[in-house]
Amino acid sequence: MLVDTLRAHRALVVVRAPRIDDPGGLCRALVAGGIPVVEFTFTTPGVESVIAEAVAAVPEALVGAGTVTDARTAASAIEAGARFLVTPGISEGAAAVAREAGVPILLGALSATEVMRAVELGAAAVKVFPASLVGPGYLRDLRGPFPHVPFVPSGGLHAANAGEWMRAGALAVTAGSSVVGEADIAAADWAAVTEHARAFAEAAAG
Repeated sequence: MLVDTLRAHRALVVVRAPRIDDPGGLCRALVAGGIPVVEFTFTTPGVESVIAEAVAAVPEALVGAGTVTDARTAASAIEAGARFLVTPGISEGAAAVAREAGVPILLGALSATEVMRAVELGAAAVKVFPASLVGPGYLRDLRGPFPHVPFVPSGGLHAANAGEWMRAGALAVTAGSSVVGEADIAAADWAAVTEHARAFAEAAAG
C-alpha cells in the first residue's frame, strides 16, 4: 500500500520539530494540500504519542515513523501505530522487525552497495539520503543498474527541484522544512502548511 500511495501522490513529508502539539491538525493540513503520507521522526521527543494521536485523528493519512535506527525504535514505532518505517541508513535490526510485523520499510542508502543490501533486506523502497549531497544526476545513474528499484530521495528537496528528481526516476520525493517548518508547527499555521504542501505536490506531479 505504501508504494502504491507514493506512486499515486509522488510525495511524502518528513516532520522534524522539538514539539508537536497538534499532530492531527498538521496531518489534516498536509492531506488538504495533497500529501497524505507523513513521517514523524524519532528526533521529536515522545514521537510515539505523536504517531498514535495522528493515526487516530486522521485515518485517511498514511502515518509512519522516521529516523528509525534499530530494532528497538522500529518495534516502538509499530506499537504506536506507524504504518511504515524510514531509516537514515541500513539497519538490519529495523528491517527484521518490519518484516516480521508486515510493515513496509524505506531503508536509507547512498552507494550501490547499500542499495543492494537494502533490497536484500526487503525494503519496500530505497531512500536516497542525503539527496542534497549527490543531486538528481546521481539518481539517474543509480537507475541504470537498478531499473526496478523504487527510489525516494530525501534531504534538501523543495518545490523548485522536486520535478527534476522525479524526471530523474524517483518513485516519489520527500519534503521537509520547505513544507512543514518549526515556526508553522509552533503557531499551528495549518493554512501555510497546506499552501506549501500543495506547491510541493504540484511540483512533484510535474
